[in-house]
Amino acid sequence: MSSSSESKQPSSFRPRTALIRGGLERSPLGETSEALFLTSGFVYDDPEVAAARFSGDADGYTYSRLRNPTVAMFENRMALVGGTEVARATASGMAAVTSSFLAQVKAGDHVVAGEALFGSCRAILEDVLPRFGVDVTMVKNTDLEEWKRAIRPETTLFFLESPSNPTLGITDLQVVADLAHNAGAKVILDNVFATPLLQRPVEFGVDITVYSATKHIDGQGRCLGGCILSDQAFLDDYLDPFLRHTGPALSPFNAWVLLKGIETLELRVDAACRNAQQVADFLAEQPGIEKVLYPGRKDHPQHELAMRQMSAGGTLVSFELAGGRARAFEFLRNLRLIDISNNLGDTKSLITHPSSTTHQRLSAEDRMAQGISEGLVRLSVGLEDGDDLTDDLGQALIASAV
Repeated sequence: MSSSSESKQPSSFRPRTALIRGGLERSPLGETSEALFLTSGFVYDDPEVAAARFSGDADGYTYSRLRNPTVAMFENRMALVGGTEVARATASGMAAVTSSFLAQVKAGDHVVAGEALFGSCRAILEDVLPRFGVDVTMVKNTDLEEWKRAIRPETTLFFLESPSNPTLGITDLQVVADLAHNAGAKVILDNVFATPLLQRPVEFGVDITVYSATKHIDGQGRCLGGCILSDQAFLDDYLDPFLRHTGPALSPFNAWVLLKGIETLELRVDAACRNAQQVADFLAEQPGIEKVLYPGRKDHPQHELAMRQMSAGGTLVSFELAGGRARAFEFLRNLRLIDISNNLGDTKSLITHPSSTTHQRLSAEDRMAQGISEGLVRLSVGLEDGDDLTDDLGQALIASAV
């Protein structure tokens, strides 16, 4: 790779520029678009070079499970946008979550986690970690006293989502980070719903941020990917050794797709946030809607906190229909424009019924404790015309009325 682009990589890049130029390195051919290095391995001029790369005495690539030039460009861009020292890409968002846990916890450790989580994250915490001797305490995400009371001498890690999935609860990140650090623990935040543009967790003391790059970063339903953002010390001491030997590597092709997606991230997120605000305001006025959850609305329980931590309300709107699951299913069935899908952060608006999909593994009691009723649906607002979205929601509400 050519080093001619190094002078064009200042950390002072503003976000819009970083999304386009961050991490860019050109080969000697001088290509405009990022090069796709679709290769598993690399060759060396002589055995001494190979030995030096494997020992760490010389920079360079050895095997794409470890590092790849296209993947490295994506990682460097994510770190620049997220405001962290380093980033490492993974094959999926769940690979990022799992790796950030397993890279650092050991038997006898204790993890405190917010209970409002994506279903697979709950599975890792409740099923996987305990099998390796790690104890886990679940707390209410927004109850800071519960976080404080859960701390033990062996607590090493806090984990949470904010905004949380699917009820869009907001946690005071600075307070949680201070509690963790005072106990000698680190904080991992799943920042998928906010994206690195609406919320920069490192500014609130969060140590490690994880993303499903499948969502807004690709944002066009094309590929899977994940990313872990941290400081250099965590990367050197924990993450890189774990990733090196366990192999949850992002493919170079997917990294290239994500590089193309992230270039338009700000434009897409801004437009989707405007649509989400319009949709949330529309739904709040409709008969048959018992509750609308959107951080950008003043009636959201943590609206003021959300606006301190986030620059906009986000692209997700959750709302509860009167009539439970039967009404929710009938409503979904009558949508003509919006697609039923458990994905989110796409250019297309997507809607799901969490109780029967993303959070179906939870007990009915746990779902109700988290506010995931049978009438709750989660809408990922896309880039369609906002009036078309409200028209579709309106006609589906009328058609599903009982």
